[in-house]
Amino acid sequence: MSSFPLVSHTDPDAVVARRHGEAISLRRFLADIERVAAVLPDCGHILNVCTDRYRFAVGLAASMISGRVSLLPSTYTPETLRHLAAFAPDCQILTDGDPAQLSLPTVRFPALCEAQDVPATMPAIPRLDAAQLVAWVFTSGSTGTPVPHRKTWGRLVINVRAEGVALGLDPARPATLIGTVPPQHMYGFESTVLVAWQSGAAFDAGRPFYPADIAAALASTPAPAALITTPFHLRTLLDEGIDLTPVALVVSATAPLPLELAQAAEERLQAPLLEIYGSTETGQIATRRSAQTEQWTLFPDIRLEDRDGQTWADGGHIEIAVPMSDVIEQTRNGRFLLRGRNADLINIAGKRTSLGYLNQQLLGVSGVRDGGFHLPDGERDGHITRLAAFVVAPGIDPASLRAALRERIDPAFMPRPLIFLDALPRNATGKLPRDTCEALLQAHRASREQSA
Repeated sequence: MSSFPLVSHTDPDAVVARRHGEAISLRRFLADIERVAAVLPDCGHILNVCTDRYRFAVGLAASMISGRVSLLPSTYTPETLRHLAAFAPDCQILTDGDPAQLSLPTVRFPALCEAQDVPATMPAIPRLDAAQLVAWVFTSGSTGTPVPHRKTWGRLVINVRAEGVALGLDPARPATLIGTVPPQHMYGFESTVLVAWQSGAAFDAGRPFYPADIAAALASTPAPAALITTPFHLRTLLDEGIDLTPVALVVSATAPLPLELAQAAEERLQAPLLEIYGSTETGQIATRRSAQTEQWTLFPDIRLEDRDGQTWADGGHIEIAVPMSDVIEQTRNGRFLLRGRNADLINIAGKRTSLGYLNQQLLGVSGVRDGGFHLPDGERDGHITRLAAFVVAPGIDPASLRAALRERIDPAFMPRPLIFLDALPRNATGKLPRDTCEALLQAHRASREQSA
């Protein structure tokens, strides 16, 4: 495992990306990488905030071949940028947006090569040492402070090659990956960029978010196409009721996918849906076809081991054993079931459940378009008495929704308050951050006090 190529494509005319309807060849991609590498600032760390997925990928590759390390935080709040500046004082930002909105030194992404400017002779495909550190990926951690996790090239390649096999990506019939998630997030990083590089596939440069934009991207992409998305994006897409072009594959991650949603997605998109399980710390370690089974199948060489009541993952691309945040029940033959997150387990009046289970029950109520339970601040450490919940459910009155919930969950877990909203402030990966939920709850309480 001394080195790996940047991409598995070898034909100079192989399509590595599609951007605004134009196919971008391997030859052109390598020329763009050289152009960007030549203008990168004199620093060791790059914060690549490009929103165009192709520009992000070119900037990532340019950073890698020039020995720079990419920083991939989960957010770009001013507080996060301050933490990054302390972590890597030489960090500079590569952006295709407005640099005035960013507080760190910034370099604008240069103009890409025009088709006529691409050299006829293709440069050699770069190879990188397997041990080369190429990225620090940050999770928010329990305190909200970004926690860094190192990612070396060799381990990333082993991981995404295993993912390509698990997803059935065929280099002989290259697919185009359409991602609704940002490439800076670990899931988007691996499943829309790196897996394409290492599986002979292409990726679409856009990041469609709204249902109409997703449908348009599916309709304009040559077959075979794969949709790389989240449960939130899938639900909003299917609820919209618009015509959808069939695809070859649907991939989902970031949150457990309800059975009904998985089955509906397979029917509407006429494709198998594969769900990915993993974490920033471990990378991807398992898949399942959610419409057919609850059980997850581990990637080759990955092992799960129970130690003192907690499950640890090891082997394969994982450098050192990692404790898992989820409650895992191992079955047999490299398979397991998820029983909720350790941090989400709730005990009220001697009765136990998880926020994940409650969310599934809420989203399973007919007419609920979006929703989520929240454990308020102060309701922890054995003093849990009540939960809150946020819901988007046009046409359902509170009494009817509460009646439907009583048929699904124990009365001890009924949300008080149940807050109706026009939309939930989910982030780019479809998640509801805890601090966002707490702010919503405090705003609701303040509004009630003012009107009392």
